Amino acid sequence: MNHSYRHIGLNLLLLLLCYSTTWAQVPNFKALNAEIQKVQKQLVPDKRVAILDISFQDTLQPIFILKGKTDLPEAKTKIVDLLKDRGIQFVDSFEVLPEVALDGKIWGLATLSVCSMRSYPDHAAEMVSQTLMGTPLRVLEFENGWFRVQTPDHYIGWMEGNGLTRLSHIILDVWKKSNRYVYNSISGVATDVPDRKGMVVTDLVIGDLFEVESEVKDYLKIRIPDGRTGFVKKDECLSWKEWTTRTPDVLAMISFAQHMLGLPYLWGGTSSKSLDCSGMTKTCYYTQAIILERDASQQARHGKLPDFKNIETLQPGDLLFFGRNAQRVTHVGLYMGNGKYIHASGLVRINSIDPKAPDYNLSQTKELVTSSRILNSLNTEGITLVKDHPWYVVVNQK
Repeated sequence: MNHSYRHIGLNLLLLLLCYSTTWAQVPNFKALNAEIQKVQKQLVPDKRVAILDISFQDTLQPIFILKGKTDLPEAKTKIVDLLKDRGIQFVDSFEVLPEVALDGKIWGLATLSVCSMRSYPDHAAEMVSQTLMGTPLRVLEFENGWFRVQTPDHYIGWMEGNGLTRLSHIILDVWKKSNRYVYNSISGVATDVPDRKGMVVTDLVIGDLFEVESEVKDYLKIRIPDGRTGFVKKDECLSWKEWTTRTPDVLAMISFAQHMLGLPYLWGGTSSKSLDCSGMTKTCYYTQAIILERDASQQARHGKLPDFKNIETLQPGDLLFFGRNAQRVTHVGLYMGNGKYIHASGLVRINSIDPKAPDYNLSQTKELVTSSRILNSLNTEGITLVKDHPWYVVVNQK
C-alpha cells in the first residue's frame, strides 16, 4: 500500500502554448497532443490524488522549454521519453515534487483538531477535505503561507501553515514509535490543568492523535504535534494499541454514527464537527482504525459488492451508494440493517431504502445504484488498516 498513491491518479492541467517554431518542429502537433493525453489516461484515473501540470513554451527558438510539476517521477519520465522518441528538442525545467525548497522536511503532522484543505492556496477557495490533529501528511510544496499536502488516503489539497508541523522522515519515525493515543469521543477539549475548570488549550474531535507524556489521576497529559501540552480525561481516549489491534465493531461504529444525528452537512467536511456524506462514512470507519478513500465515487470502487437490490443480502456496515448509475455516484450512506441507513444530507439523518417505509428517501436523481462491503476487504486497495499504513508505523514494526 505504501506505493499505491503513485498509481491511482494525477491532477492534469495541460497547457500547450505553441507558435510558429513549434509547428516547424512538430509537423503533426495534434498527434503529439493525443499521445500525451493517452499517457494521462493510462496513469491518471483520478486527478484528486496526484499532480501533473505541464506547459510547453515557445522561446522564439526551434526548441521547447518543458515546464511543469508532478509528484510522480514516472509521469515525468514518460513525458520526457515521449518527446525524445519523437526527436523533439527541449529544455527540461520540469519539477518533481516535493519541491527542493522544503529542504528535506517533506512530512508533517496536522496540529489543529480539524484542519481545512482547499483546492488552491486561498481562504476563498473551495474546501475539498479536512484532516485531523496528528494525521501524518506528505508535504509537496509551499506558496504564500500555504502548503500543498497529501493525506494518508492520498487526497491532495492546500492547508495553512499554522495548522502544520513539518518534519524530516527521521523525526516522523520518532513520532511513529511514540506513546500515542487517539481521542475517542465525539468532541471535547484539552485543558491546561487536570481539571474541567482549567483553561482550554485546544478543542478535540474523535480521531485526533497526540502523544501522551504521563498520567495524572484520571487525566492524560498530552503533547500536540506543535508542542503544546494539555490534559484530557483518560476515559475519553484509547491507546494506540487499543485502537489499532481491536476487532472492528460494526455496532459500535453505527452507535457512533447515531451520536452524530443532527450534525449539519458541510461540503468537504470529514470531522465530527460537520461533514459531507462521504466524510461521514469515512469518519465512521476511522473510529475502527480503518482508512477509506475520501469521496463517495472513490469509496464505491472498493470492497465486495453485495446485491444492493435485495435488502436481505445487505449487512450492517455496508456502504450504500446513490446517483444516476454506478458510474455516476454522488452520495453514500452507512447501512444499519432492516432497510435503514444513516447519511449526511442537509444534516445527519436516518432513512430507509424500503419503498414501503415512511422514511423512504430516494429520488430520480439519487437512486440506489451499488453497495460495498468493507470489513471482509481490509488491506485491499482503498481500504487500509491504520496499523498497516506506512505513514503511521515504521515499516515492519506494528
